[in-house]
Amino acid sequence: MKTTFTTLATIAAFMVSTIPATTFAQTSEDDNDPIISYGKPDFFRSYDKKGINVFETTKDDVNKPYTGRRINIGAGFTMQFQSIEHENPGALNNHSQLANHLFPLKPGFMTSQANLYFDVQLLEGITMNLTNYLSSRHHNEFWVKGGYLQIDKFPFEGQFWDELSKIITIKAGHMEINYGDAHFRRPDGGQTFYSPFMEGNIMDAFATEIGAEVYLKKDGWLGMIGISNGMIKGHVDSAAANADGTDKRAPSIYLKGGYDKQVTEDVRLRLTGSWYHNSGTNGSGLTLYSGDRTGSNYQNVMEQGYTADGTLKGYTAMYSSGRFNPDFNGKIDAVMINGFAKVQGFEFFGTYEYATGYAKNQTENRVATQYAIEGLYRFGKNENLYGGLRYNVVNAEMPYGTSIEDVKIDRFAVAGGWFISRNILVKAEYVTQSYKDFPNTDFRHNGKFNGVVLEAAISF
Repeated sequence: MKTTFTTLATIAAFMVSTIPATTFAQTSEDDNDPIISYGKPDFFRSYDKKGINVFETTKDDVNKPYTGRRINIGAGFTMQFQSIEHENPGALNNHSQLANHLFPLKPGFMTSQANLYFDVQLLEGITMNLTNYLSSRHHNEFWVKGGYLQIDKFPFEGQFWDELSKIITIKAGHMEINYGDAHFRRPDGGQTFYSPFMEGNIMDAFATEIGAEVYLKKDGWLGMIGISNGMIKGHVDSAAANADGTDKRAPSIYLKGGYDKQVTEDVRLRLTGSWYHNSGTNGSGLTLYSGDRTGSNYQNVMEQGYTADGTLKGYTAMYSSGRFNPDFNGKIDAVMINGFAKVQGFEFFGTYEYATGYAKNQTENRVATQYAIEGLYRFGKNENLYGGLRYNVVNAEMPYGTSIEDVKIDRFAVAGGWFISRNILVKAEYVTQSYKDFPNTDFRHNGKFNGVVLEAAISF
């Protein structure tokens, strides 16, 4: 039933997207403003190839004539084939369906993933987004990711408000928070166009949280301050205090600043820094590094395959394969610095991240660091072909009983892709990932996986 619903919903979205704009045009009884027509709203990041290397939306549409309310229905659909092997030699209890026995892997197709988008131009300069997961690794059923209201033009008359609208953007809702730049280049369920590789960072800073963000944008400069609840869900219930005595839910405060400029026709440069802070939250805990409702695009790799009674685990229980969560769900401070450069077809993207904090049952800070480097070359007609390399390393302090151990994970990937059209993409990746210095009681001890993943995606 879930699969049938997903298929029908995706077909319906595609059919609606092909209907001419005039089909939806209506006229209000009170004025001549069309109450709704089909078309992309202003201040919008396209879901197809046009949305690649777009970060925050710009103020370019601020002087664009308002033509009435509009609705855009979009979708992302991804199918993958995986052939990956993994091992953890030397880990205790790693055989015969015991606790550290890895999930048995064979080449095969993953469950297809699909997203459904609604973007609405409500008023001049005011838009709304609603994003839905029709099918994904973590949730095969329909699931709402989140939505937000974005204001780029204030609905007040006067020169003061006109000038303010040229530089300020406000977003509010239950939304993907803007910490760092890596979340703009990662796959997100069925939407895999933005990522040239199969996965984002190993330590994946991505979450939908309830909050608001205020931006200042001018001449390439960007400043942002945000506040959120720090958790993927809302909570109004009371909860027991954490080990450090925290019995409240503190808000998360996050900042971002940087510069993004098309320096010449062939050269674009971007440099940003972000900071995320939460002084302590009880209850279900902070979810900056565990807030993805969809899941990894490496399926069931380096996963404990069996429950305590020897039963094979279900696929949705292993949705974060290949990723690493430092478990800072009680308190966290994190900094991410990102650099992006595009010189003709050559493209570079880099990440450095430093995070400190602890889990709800702990009281002493631990540290986790990460860096990732991507080099890419886009070529062919309209840069419809690309090839690239990626290297990602995480070092972290992790608790094991009464001791803290330094562990390391590194990933190397080679990928290439072909945009058959602006809406159709096929890509392939070879990946190898190693786990080092994990104690032998951990299933990741001497862990390694490597292999090939193929992907076909449609997005509009």
